[in-house]
Amino acid sequence: MPVFPVFPPAAPPAMRDARTGDCARLAELHATGFDRGWSEDEFERLLTDQASVAHVALGPDGPDDIVGAFLSRRAETEAEVLTVVVRPAERGFGVGRALLRHHLDQLTAIGVREVFLEVAEDNAVACRLYDGAGFVEVGRRKAYYARPGEAATALVLRRTIG
Repeated sequence: MPVFPVFPPAAPPAMRDARTGDCARLAELHATGFDRGWSEDEFERLLTDQASVAHVALGPDGPDDIVGAFLSRRAETEAEVLTVVVRPAERGFGVGRALLRHHLDQLTAIGVREVFLEVAEDNAVACRLYDGAGFVEVGRRKAYYARPGEAATALVLRRTIG
């Protein structure tokens, strides 16, 4: 049974597991979504870690046209979301929702029962996505995200799946 029973009217993007050959594209994509993007080497370390679970959403230009990525680390029946990013041109078209749906379905299939994540309190788009997917706040980390000017509070969210 899928994690989300209803999908938006637009067709979802194709998905696949992330591979080490994707690291350069993932680093480039990640830099579009974060103040400090992860390097190619950081992605390679994560993707070769057997506890990592990573998926990418594909654009119309084939299996190397990565428009979004979702990466978690699994520990027994729990997983922690490490990063989610969608290419700027594809934001607002359901790619993040599709990635989240696919990722949670895959985590459920491998026995994960609880998923945790952190999100900046002022990231309204991500907060709406996670709220709509049934994540609930279980904690806060004040001044967690270092930023020029003022640090942002992280919301710690949890969702039971499976």
